[in-house]
Amino acid sequence: MKQKLIRRTVLLQSFIFIALGIYRSEVLIAFNKAINICLECIGIG
Repeated sequence: MKQKLIRRTVLLQSFIFIALGIYRSEVLIAFNKAINICLECIGIG
């Protein structure tokens, strides 16, 4: 019973943090950094 409560709490916190990141437009920042890293590895950037 206690383990179920912990799992649900962690899941709820995960959704809250994901929504907060989307709200603050951090997804675009992460994608931009990922693109720059990929272009540097390939040697284009």
